[in-house]
Amino acid sequence: MSNRTARMLRVDQAGEYGATRIYAGQLAVLGDRTEISSEIQHMAEQEAAHRRKFDALLAERGVRPTALQPFWDLAGFALGAATALIGPKAAMACTAAVETEIDRHYTQQLEELGEDDPELSGLIEEFREDERAHRDAALAAGAEQAPAYPLLSGAIRLGCRVAIRLAERI
Repeated sequence: MSNRTARMLRVDQAGEYGATRIYAGQLAVLGDRTEISSEIQHMAEQEAAHRRKFDALLAERGVRPTALQPFWDLAGFALGAATALIGPKAAMACTAAVETEIDRHYTQQLEELGEDDPELSGLIEEFREDERAHRDAALAAGAEQAPAYPLLSGAIRLGCRVAIRLAERI
């Protein structure tokens, strides 16, 4: 397996882990008392399934997870909780921003992989469709109506891009 593929697996597992923590933070604040709580729970379950598949691939292919996982644990939960404290629309703005970056990231990976690793490409394509559905659901739930949406979205998207680069290498 190439170093490139190992980096892809490491960052994708880290991203799915981070997503589960973001949704955990949102649900810790919002509970089941908002109209979007069941949608968040559904997204969280899909992200957990994605993570389990990447966990299995890491083990199967002998790739170590990112050393930053303890940081992603706290940072993801804090991001989810903080945006939910602003309100449900801000929580959805967080989801829309994160999923926009993940869609971009997965698309780049698919282009880079080409036909080199059909198993990984298949997973990435499948998961990218789920991430796009999460983004679309967040937008439909009013993400763009969140306070200071352009600033909030831009900051979260930048943070995602930095996290991706770090998780690939560390």
